Amino acid sequence: MSAGTVQMPGQGRLMLAAALMAGAAILSAADAAIVRLLAGGVHPFVIGFFRGFFGLLFVLPWIASRPGMLRSHYRFMHVARAGLKLLSLICFFIAFGAAPLADATAIVFTGPIFLTLGAWLLLGERLGAARVFAVIAGFSGAMIVLQPGNSEGVSPALLFALAGAALTAVVQLMLKVMSARDNTDTLVAWNLILIVPLALIPAIAVWTTPTLFELGLLVAQGIFGALNMTFVTRALGMADASFLAPLDFLRLPAVAIFAFILFGEIAGPLTWIGAAVIFGATLIAAGGGWLARLRVRLWPF
Repeated sequence: MSAGTVQMPGQGRLMLAAALMAGAAILSAADAAIVRLLAGGVHPFVIGFFRGFFGLLFVLPWIASRPGMLRSHYRFMHVARAGLKLLSLICFFIAFGAAPLADATAIVFTGPIFLTLGAWLLLGERLGAARVFAVIAGFSGAMIVLQPGNSEGVSPALLFALAGAALTAVVQLMLKVMSARDNTDTLVAWNLILIVPLALIPAIAVWTTPTLFELGLLVAQGIFGALNMTFVTRALGMADASFLAPLDFLRLPAVAIFAFILFGEIAGPLTWIGAAVIFGATLIAAGGGWLARLRVRLWPF
């Protein structure tokens, strides 16, 4: 899973990296659609447990073949990061289970905006005029999607998506600090290992045994999550994050297609406009530095 270098001509490397990122976007969209299919039958806490469990099973041979990767300079921070990651996933599961899928996905794109603010507040990063504009534009785009002036008010489910995006940004800031002493494989392995027992604790309180169909969806979700991580890691080994980051937007049309086919949902013009504003703002905020690399490396899904 290391972002190793693949030997092939430059143009071929870029095309393969782009294909991997596009594949990751489709897997993310499928993940969201699975959550909607499970909604009402499986509690988000239980989804979180099974997603982590089957994802860990999928990559366990990789971890077992390289036991040295588990040596880490951190202990509590791994637990805290896994716990926050789990909370962010549960927020996203609640959002995707209740809100229109395209709207929730558009709000998820605000993650890098929170990341920019967090880097300024906690790490002392300079914002600069471009990033200040990006933050204002990003949250303006979120308001377009949330439509607070709507007669029905803001959807609570979309607020969970916003909370999930903020929590993901905190996780990414922790990753920024921890990556100074631990390599990417170590961070990924401990995250997968720790999420399972952490997720089991709240899942037991609301446990219902999934049907065979639901279990099949949960297995697929775990595999999709692990493949997503693999695709993104490999892509980063072949192309710069600044080249790959714009491909993240493919998640929205992919989600919109799944939502239309499976649930008859049609994304409205405000969703597309708001998402485009948010996404453009995140590209300005991330630029080509470490924010862009984290943005691609640690997608919410």
